[in-house]
Amino acid sequence: MMTNKLQLGDMFPDITLKSVDGSEINLPADLNSPFTVVLFYRGHW
Repeated sequence: MMTNKLQLGDMFPDITLKSVDGSEINLPADLNSPFTVVLFYRGHW
């Protein structure tokens, strides 16, 4: 579990996320571009 904020210039940690279609994405291994936006949606309020 990451407990520190990323700072400018920090390397993105290796994590696995589940996409909306249920598939898994491994970051940063699956990135095709050096510029990527990751959005976190909390779900039901």
